[in-house]
Amino acid sequence: MSQAELNVSTRTRLGKGGNRVLRSQEQAPAVVYGKGMDPCAITIDPKTFKKALGRDINTLITLKGEGPFDGKVVIVKEIKKHAIRRNIMHVDFLAIDLTKPVQVMVPLHTVGKSQGEKDGGSLQMIRHELEVTCLPTAIPAVIEIDVTALKVGTVLHVNDLQLPAGVEAPHDVNFTILTITGITAEAEEQAEA
Repeated sequence: MSQAELNVSTRTRLGKGGNRVLRSQEQAPAVVYGKGMDPCAITIDPKTFKKALGRDINTLITLKGEGPFDGKVVIVKEIKKHAIRRNIMHVDFLAIDLTKPVQVMVPLHTVGKSQGEKDGGSLQMIRHELEVTCLPTAIPAVIEIDVTALKVGTVLHVNDLQLPAGVEAPHDVNFTILTITGITAEAEEQAEA
């Protein structure tokens, strides 16, 4: 689990006008909320935020600054980006308790090349991330799926995943994660011709 610190400041000017002024100063508006605290409007530096977050969206960030948010451990709940320029427009932080489980989305990554792909099939990812429940300090950066032994026609469901210790994937339906599909009969006939 990645951990970082982020210096933030209280945002006094709210609304569209205040947010435009912040963005013109290369800052971004954000909000911190969580159980047992009132929502706090804050300002972040997008460059420092990206550096603190790194590649792991579930990084535990400790906020530093003058206000009720000082010392709170948070995770990113939502990042809003500009549709074209892709710069950060707003960030929502959720204050968490390190001793209580949280629900987060974790990316799924395949490892290796499947036997089905070597035989001419293709691997199709149905889900690219999975909702898991675990303690904040046990959140995995990614869940790796070893696909080397999978053959054409194999369907991997959520119950088939090997999750790290202390991590659960709550679900009502045993949904599909990935499949290994083969060449269709029509494609084989065209190849023979």
